[in-house]
Amino acid sequence: MQGIPAANCLILAGLLTLSAAAEAVAEDDAFKSFHQLNSTSKMPKLSAFSAAPGLSGVAAKDVRFEAKLTANGDVMQDGLAWRVFSPLAGQDGKLPLVASSDGGSAAFQLAPGDYFVNVAFGRAGVTKKVTVPAEGNVEKQTLILDAGGFILNAVAGSDQRIPPAQLSFSVYSSEVRDNGDRALVMSEVKPNTIVRLAAGTYHVVSEYGDINAVVRADIQVEAGKLTQAVLQHKAAQITLKLVSQTGGEAIADTAWSVLTAAGDIVNESVSAFPTMVLSEGGYLAIARNKDKIYQREFSVKAGLNADVEVLMRDAKTTASNLNAAEPQD
Repeated sequence: MQGIPAANCLILAGLLTLSAAAEAVAEDDAFKSFHQLNSTSKMPKLSAFSAAPGLSGVAAKDVRFEAKLTANGDVMQDGLAWRVFSPLAGQDGKLPLVASSDGGSAAFQLAPGDYFVNVAFGRAGVTKKVTVPAEGNVEKQTLILDAGGFILNAVAGSDQRIPPAQLSFSVYSSEVRDNGDRALVMSEVKPNTIVRLAAGTYHVVSEYGDINAVVRADIQVEAGKLTQAVLQHKAAQITLKLVSQTGGEAIADTAWSVLTAAGDIVNESVSAFPTMVLSEGGYLAIARNKDKIYQREFSVKAGLNADVEVLMRDAKTTASNLNAAEPQD
């Protein structure tokens, strides 16, 4: 991992035990892992099409294709999308698709002529120009994807598991544009999903909940390897309750506002006991019920989920500590 601001993200240490740096798995293991994710639907192969201009009547030839993650790697057996295009643009300005195949290696019946052949592996791909001669056979074509991938996950605090439904990742280019933005590669990536990408560095943003628990990390994708990365959120899940006494039932029809220590509003809701994920730090909970307002200062500690009770007995409530939610001095 590179370029991770210390204040935003910690990488844990030894991955399978939730660790501190991304761990690269051997190429053959990565290859097996990639097989587990083949989201491409199967399509029938188009075995032939009309001959190229000027070659009408010339027999089509059998042309075979294979792809590898690296030049020295194994031939891919699954997860590939092959597309063969004519080099002559159609009336719409696009190159006509003349043949396709999904899966592993591919074989097409192609009439003599020139073609552009593209193979895609997730978001990684490579295109090669292939010439089919009028005479003689065509050697098997091998395309090198120079691709790998990663699996993303995150924890709260040192090792608190985060429910997958509360996590989402976005993958961006590592390069920053002149306007300060990055190109979005993939959005709404779920944890434990294999993301297949061209080799290179990517900027990953992890969101826990939907308020302010966000961390970032730069992750390196190596060709032929599957990198597993666990990001660390300094955040916790908090449930607010307006009660008449400590440990009492939550009062219904309560409007809530949560402010940072600086006075910025981070969340507003109407509920008996709203639940939210907040980044580590100090907050002020304000409860409005009927014509009265109650408030309590509390702090959030990373990985320690807690209930925060606001007592109705005093507009400046000083309720006792509950779990990780502690009144601030």
